[in-house]
Parts: sequence; structure tokens; C-alpha cells
Amino acid sequence: MAPSFTARIQWFLLRALGFLIGLVGRAALVLTGPKFASKTPRPVTEPLLLLSGMQLAKLIRQRKVKCTDVVQAYINRIKDVNPMINGIVKCRFEEAMKEAHAVDQKLAERQEDEASLEKKWPFLGVPFTVKEAFQLQGMPNSSGLMNRRDAISKTDAAVVALLKEAGAIPLGITNCSELCMWYESSNKIYGRSNNPYDLQHTVGGSSGGEGCTLAAACSVIGVGSDIGGSIRMPAFFNGIFGHKPSPGVVPNKGQFPLAVGVQELFQCTGPMCRYAEDLTPMLKVMAGPGIKRLKLDAKVHLKDLKFYWMEHDGGSFLMSKVDQDLILAQKKVVVHLETILGASVQHIKLKKMKYSFQLWAAMMSAKGHDGKEPLKFVDLLGDHGKHVTPLWELIKWCLGLSVYTIPSIGLALLEEKFKYNNEKYQKFKAVEESLRKELVEMLGDDGVFLYPSHPTVAPKHHVPLTRPFNFAYTGVFSALGFPVTQCPLGLNAKGLPLGIQVVAAPFNDHLTLAVAQYLEKTFGGWVCPGKF
Repeated sequence: MAPSFTARIQWFLLRALGFLIGLVGRAALVLTGPKFASKTPRPVTEPLLLLSGMQLAKLIRQRKVKCTDVVQAYINRIKDVNPMINGIVKCRFEEAMKEAHAVDQKLAERQEDEASLEKKWPFLGVPFTVKEAFQLQGMPNSSGLMNRRDAISKTDAAVVALLKEAGAIPLGITNCSELCMWYESSNKIYGRSNNPYDLQHTVGGSSGGEGCTLAAACSVIGVGSDIGGSIRMPAFFNGIFGHKPSPGVVPNKGQFPLAVGVQELFQCTGPMCRYAEDLTPMLKVMAGPGIKRLKLDAKVHLKDLKFYWMEHDGGSFLMSKVDQDLILAQKKVVVHLETILGASVQHIKLKKMKYSFQLWAAMMSAKGHDGKEPLKFVDLLGDHGKHVTPLWELIKWCLGLSVYTIPSIGLALLEEKFKYNNEKYQKFKAVEESLRKELVEMLGDDGVFLYPSHPTVAPKHHVPLTRPFNFAYTGVFSALGFPVTQCPLGLNAKGLPLGIQVVAAPFNDHLTLAVAQYLEKTFGGWVCPGKF
């Protein structure tokens, strides 16, 4: 299934257009971008900010730390750092402090012992942040779309409500890409978020504001969503943990845009955090009744797992080559698993992985069970109201008059090109089913697959326009419906995060989460920006 000459020409023209727009964007960034004395925020000095959510909850339950002190510490950090990274776009500090005072008052009454408190409210007093695409009562819910800038949430999204019921305290909402469909978190309402490891680099998307907020220690746990890598890419670019659960486990209700039809099966809401030990407790809370589909309490003996790895997709002409830094980081993991852990590790070559983008595109082209076409992106841009003409918006954008970002305009222009007809859909659906069967049989219930999170470390702002298909390194597992945990692996020589995806067969999330905790202990996990 070699790409046709026409497909190669279309790819070349798209890359050329992206390159030109990227150059314009880079020039604008140099001339008009914000100037800071340092390229990274100041390192953390407050000890409370260096504790996991689980550690904070325990100290608060034991009355060794006041909840108000914890929340105030995070408020101070946000005020100090957020002007540089622009991760949090709307705060609720006054409400958060009131809720923290209520927690301290509850604890002062000593009506519950520690065990009872932990059972009822496992995240009692723990601050968290929420991607702006999710409803948080009283907060904006625009997904960066200008004609939704006045949309205010009247209720909480399902996962937000569950975390609040577990005792967690929301500090605010975080930036995302326009309509959550691009891997740079920038929009016309809130502007662009910046990477805390180097402000000239992207935070990823679409949960990029959440990624940089957590990485900069402005929050400890957070909520993201993922249909093509929107949890995992920001987690990777910002050196934190992010988990895309098995489909259908965590409720998606209460976010905009909400996938419909077949695509709804592949949209996943999941946890993002700095410390791996918070992933499983967060997932238990966020899943609600859906947690019964997983085996999170099952004991995992890492030495008995079967590990498989690939260092790249096999050579797709659409994607960039994988950075040597990332390949070396992955090989360090492999060597450690073989020599220190004593596990079985096998290098594999899955030839169908080079069709990763095509498999994701086929998923997004799939008709619903009722035969209805998937929701059009151009209709979402108009928010089911005003008709949007992409070509006219492109002209307006060139004149600085469009209310839409160039990635959204580009996607609206090209979505019909990316949409597969029935013949092409059936062709790649067959490839997807074959690859899925191959992976399920290989992994079973005791195998994990190590795969690059992205071909490159976090690129500079606007560079993603020249590499629009690189997200397929994460997107392919959305199409396959596998659980994946993104794990940080330290920093490269330029101080940018390295990382890896840990993949398991459906509903074996406990395996990837166990490996994440092991890799954190072995390779250090999150590294505080500005420390080195």
C-alpha cells in the first residue's frame, strides 16, 4: 500500500504551506512575542509543592498540614509562574480558599478518624486543575472558540463532580487548542501557553495548558481528554505522567466538543499528574462505576511481564524521524528491564504501524451505527450557528481579521481531503483490525509495549504546522482502543523532557500504571523546571 503520486504531492504541498506559515509565526514570535528575563520559571522552593496528591491528602487527613496552607502555596506559585506559561486561563482562588477553610473546620471537629476520611474523601483538600473544555461550575467553557467566549458552565462535568466529591479542590481551568483539535495549545481567547522547560517551545495539545500547569508545579493533579494524543503529547512535552484509559471506562459527559457516534467510543477522559502514584487513585475516582471494568487492585509482578518495543513506526513518509535522544532513552529502559529487572524484552517490527495516521483518519471518518456521517469540524467552528467558509477565513487570517486560528482554518479546509470514502475506509479498517488482533494476541493479559510518545521532543512554537502528522504516534493507539500511559524519562542535553508510551491490551490499564511507577522510581520521573 505505497502512497500514490497524488498523495505524495498533496503531502508535499501541505508541508510547504505549513513551513511558510511556520516561518511567519516564528518571525512574529521574535518581533512581538513576550519577553522574559529567563527561559524557564523559578524552581520550586515551597516543600508543599513537591508532594504528590496522595501525600498531601494523607498529611491533611492526619492534621499535620492545614488545607488552607496547601491551597495558598499553590495560589502563590500560580501568581508567580502563570504569567510566563499562561497555563491557567481562569482562576477561582477565593472559592478555593473558602473550600479549604471548610476542610480545616471539618477536620478540627474530629468527627471522623483517618481511615474513615480516606475512604470517604481520598483526595480531601488536594488542589487540582481542569482543562477548559470541561465544565467547572461558574467557569468558562469555550474550548478556545471565540463565539463561545461568553459560555459559562452551570454545572460540573462528570469527572469534575467525582473529583470534588472525593474532596479535591479546583483552582481553575487550563488552556487548550481551539476545539481541542491541534497539538499546540493556542487560541484567540486566551492566547498561547508556553513550555516551562523553555518558553520558546510548545506545550502540546489539546490538554497543553494542563500539561504546563502541572509541570510548573502550579497544580498537582489535573483532568485531560484524548482522542488522538491530547493527554499524552502534552504530558510528554511537559515531562509529566498522563494516562489514556481503555475506552468507555471514564465518563466523558460535560465537555465541549463531545464526540458523537462511533468517535465517542474513542474519546477518553483521563488523569494527568506529576507523580505516578496519583494515577491509579485518580482513575479510581474519575471512572466512577466504570472502574469495575478494570483490574486496578490486581498485583502486578513486573519481572513476569512480557515487554516488547519498537523505536519508530517503520518509516512512514508522513512523519518525522524519531530523535536519537528519544531512541537512546528508550534503549536505556530496555537495557534496565533486561539486566536489572530480569524481565523478558523483545524488539519487534510491526509493519502496519507505518499506517498510523491512516488508521486514525479512518476512525475519524467512520459513520455512526445509524449510518450518519461524523460531525464536521467546520460545523463545530460555527458552533452549529453561523456558517463558516474556510477559504474566506484564510483570506481574513492573512489580513489579521479572522477570529479563528490557522490550524483550525487549515483543518476545515482539508477535512474533506482527509475524510475517507467507503473504499478507502474499508481498506484501512481492515488494516486496523488486523493490527489490533496482532497486538492483542501478542500482549495478552501480561504484556506491555514500549513505543515513542512523539518523533521529537517538544518543538518550538509554530513548528507543528510543518509536521502536522507527527501526532499519529499517539493517535494510532486511540484508533486501536488501547490503554496507554505516558512516562517521563528525564531531560535531554537542552533541558527538554524525554519520555515513552507504555501500552497494554484493552482493560489492562493496571499493567501500564504499574510500569509507570517503576519507571519513575528508576529514572526519576518529573524534573522541576529551572532546576538544572
